[in-house]
Amino acid sequence: MNPVARLRSSSRTPFLQVVKTAVAVVAAVLLCRIVIDGPFPTFAAIAALLVVQPSINQSFVKGLERSAGVVLGVVLATGFHLLFGDAVWVVLLVIVLAILIAWALRLTPTSATQVGISGMLVLTAGVVTPNYSADRILETVIGAVVALVVNALIVPPVLLEPAHLAVARLARDTAAAFERVAIGLTEGWDHDRWHEALVRARALRQQHAKAEASLNAARESLTMNPRGGRHRTILDRDVVIAEHLRVLVTRVTGMTRAIRDTTAPDLRADPVVGGIATEVARIGADVRALSARVESTRLDPSTAATDPVPEAVEPALTAPLEVVRPNSRHWVLIGALLEDIRRVREELLGEDD
Repeated sequence: MNPVARLRSSSRTPFLQVVKTAVAVVAAVLLCRIVIDGPFPTFAAIAALLVVQPSINQSFVKGLERSAGVVLGVVLATGFHLLFGDAVWVVLLVIVLAILIAWALRLTPTSATQVGISGMLVLTAGVVTPNYSADRILETVIGAVVALVVNALIVPPVLLEPAHLAVARLARDTAAAFERVAIGLTEGWDHDRWHEALVRARALRQQHAKAEASLNAARESLTMNPRGGRHRTILDRDVVIAEHLRVLVTRVTGMTRAIRDTTAPDLRADPVVGGIATEVARIGADVRALSARVESTRLDPSTAATDPVPEAVEPALTAPLEVVRPNSRHWVLIGALLEDIRRVREELLGEDD
C-alpha cells in the first residue's frame, strides 16, 4: 500500500463536527484570555481540539483523560523545575518519568501522552511558577468544558439511523437465506449451488457483527445526549431484534451447511423434505415481515418516543411435521432440519427452549 494513502481516512469526518471543533477552540481561547492574564492559552486550544468527539460521552471521557494527564504532567514538571531548574537533562528526565508513571498507573493512551507533553511544554515555555502551573491546569479545564458544552448544544450527534438500517438489512438478508434453502430443497440443487448458498449464509455473520457495532455506536451517541431520550425506545427495540437475528443467522447457516454436506439427487423425492421446504419458506416470510416492521418504524425525533411498539405477527409456521417412516438414507439430515425448524419457531415466538 502507498504510505501516503495511509494519511487519508476511508471516510470523511462530518462537516458539522469540524465546525463544532472550530467553534470550541475559538470560544475556549477567548474565554481564557478574559479569565487568565498571560500568554496565548495553548493548553485550552489543545484541549478543545481533542475533546470534541463524535459523541458527548466520548467528549466527556476525553475531557477527563486530557485533564488528568495535564494535571500530572504540570505538577511533575513544576516540582522538578523548582528542584533542578530547566536544563535539557531535566526536560528529558521529566518526559521519561512521565512515561513510567503513566505505565505504572495504567493510564489510557490519551492521558499517558498528555502527561509527557504537558510536562515538556511547561518546562520549555519559560519561567515556571506555581501560579503559572495553576493557570495551565485552569486553561485545560476551560478548554475541555467549553468543548463539551459546544458538542452538547450544537446538534449533539445521534447515530441511530445507521444502526436501524443495518438491523433492517440484516433481517431482510436473513429472510433471503431461509428462502434460498426452501428453493434449493424444492428444486433439488446440486453440491455447487448449495456451496454458493452456504458462502452467502456465512456472510450474514459478518453482517451481524457490523450491525452490532452500529448498535453500540448508536448507544454511545445517546449516552449523556440531551436528545437521547426520544430515541432510546427505537434503539432498545433494534437491540432485541438483533439478538433474535443472531440466533436465526446461526440456524440458517447450520441448515445450509448440513444440506450442502449430505445432499443427493434423491433428497427432494422424500415427501417430508417437501414439507420442510414449505416450512422454511414460511420462516423466510416471517423474517421478511419482521424486516418490513423494522423499516416502517419512523425515526422522526418528534414521534420516536410516542410511536406504538409494533405488534408481533403470529408466525406462519404450522404444527410440527409428522414423519411416518424415517428415510433410510437421509434420516439424520431430515431430523436435523426438523430440529432447526422447531428452534427457529421458538425464537420467532419468543418461547423458552
